[in-house]
Amino acid sequence: MSLVERVKQMMPKSPVNADRLVTRVEALQRFVAAAEGRVPEDRLVAARTVIDRSGERLRLSRAHTVVALAGATGSGKSSLFNAVSGFQLSRVGVRRPTTGVAHACVWGQEGAGPLLDWLGVPPNRRFTRESALDGDDQATLRGLVLLDLPDFDSIEDRHRLEVDRLLRLVDLVVWVLDPQKYADRVVHQQYLSQFQRHRDVTVVVLNQADRLNRTDAERLLEDLRRLLDNDGLGGVPAFATSAKGQPGLGALRAALERTVADRQAALLRLNGDVTDAVAALEPLVVARASAGVPQPAVDRLSAALAEAAGAPIVAAATERTYRHRATASLGWPLLRWARRLRPDPLKRLHLEAGPTARPEATSLPESTAAQKAAVTLAAREVAAHASEGLPEPWPAAITEASRSRVNDVPDALDVAVASADLGLNRKPAWWGLVGALQWLGAATALVGLVWLAGRAAFALLGLPSIEGPTVGAGIPLATVLLGGGLLFGLLLAVVVRPFAALAARRARARAERRMRTAIAGVARTHIVGPVEEVLRSYDVARDALAAAAT
Repeated sequence: MSLVERVKQMMPKSPVNADRLVTRVEALQRFVAAAEGRVPEDRLVAARTVIDRSGERLRLSRAHTVVALAGATGSGKSSLFNAVSGFQLSRVGVRRPTTGVAHACVWGQEGAGPLLDWLGVPPNRRFTRESALDGDDQATLRGLVLLDLPDFDSIEDRHRLEVDRLLRLVDLVVWVLDPQKYADRVVHQQYLSQFQRHRDVTVVVLNQADRLNRTDAERLLEDLRRLLDNDGLGGVPAFATSAKGQPGLGALRAALERTVADRQAALLRLNGDVTDAVAALEPLVVARASAGVPQPAVDRLSAALAEAAGAPIVAAATERTYRHRATASLGWPLLRWARRLRPDPLKRLHLEAGPTARPEATSLPESTAAQKAAVTLAAREVAAHASEGLPEPWPAAITEASRSRVNDVPDALDVAVASADLGLNRKPAWWGLVGALQWLGAATALVGLVWLAGRAAFALLGLPSIEGPTVGAGIPLATVLLGGGLLFGLLLAVVVRPFAALAARRARARAERRMRTAIAGVARTHIVGPVEEVLRSYDVARDALAAAAT
């Protein structure tokens, strides 16, 4: 088998599906969108670059394949460029650096303009190789865009920067090494070893092999392949070339023809770029989904916020208010006004018994240092549980999220307490029944009192007194009405007092339950909600990266 045939077999054969590549890029884009603001921007720069570059390259001509000749000073890549194109297009200089701008030779100029603009090749450095005079001699390379790059070891920094820029954009790189500096540490450590995931779009040639005898050429090629194995590039096409004499350009031209014919180099290169970006991002996620925020931790946070908001104080005031209002409604009717002169415990706290759409600021005491510390610890516990098992920087993002709205919590708690329905806006039905009975007893006593007063007035005026009916052992009915009405009211007040106390305790429990529900909403909105939002972002990022990896 000839060298040309062996080189064609060494070129990559596994095709990359363009639609699948687009899907991977879109998944990578979803990862970046989900991780934005959660992951330091410097960790996302490479992925953003790959996304932008992939979109641009896929939008541009797919009919052209961009191949770059890259090499060090004196490697002969410009001579090789001229030999492949068949013209003296790139100046071969004895003094270096010759140029800091890439030259481009295009086989089939149609549609290549936007691609060359994107590559940044100046118009005066663009050349067309194929013409009517060539007939079909160059047909096998139709669609090739061959670049001669500046020297990557140039003494000019701008030249090296231009090389690095173009190496990130081209579809396939042909590394041109010369027999004297093929083992140079710079080319292997700074360049070749960085192309491990781009092995399918990497070719290495030992140029100027016409200066070597066959034995030396084979020995140097064997040593070069050993170095490539160490670089993680074992198996990439590596062969000898020369711009004049033997072995010539046959193997290189065969590699270029195979690359152009497959129309896969751009897809392979972008596929490798995505794989590189995914590998760099993999430490940011783990295989499993986030554990979420456990309910017990949320409950403890809500309890700490309830204490800090003064919910127990309001609940106790609710119980006292119930007792106060019950006594005012169920006590002796003629003395109820005295009870109403005492202030309502809830009103002293600037709280309403029922819900209000626009609550005013309450007069609850400020949270103590211990209560504030308890809230802080509970919020940390929520963040710690939520970030359990997640790699950095997600725990830091979760902790930051748990604190993001902490300054709004005091006002939100005040509003939650002030707007909670404490359940005292309506009088219980049994109050009306007992109140009516109290009025009946009072009316009975009043009738007896008026009757007795009338009899006393008649006696004082010397008028004949009308004896009224008696009850039992001659007790006047008026006395019975007065005493019975008073005794009935007293006994009724004593009887209903335990029921009122029980109802007051129930009112306290109901008010505390409703306030804790409102405060739990504050906990979820201001602390748990932002944490869960970060967790959702993490899950989206994890799933997106998994999709981008396959």
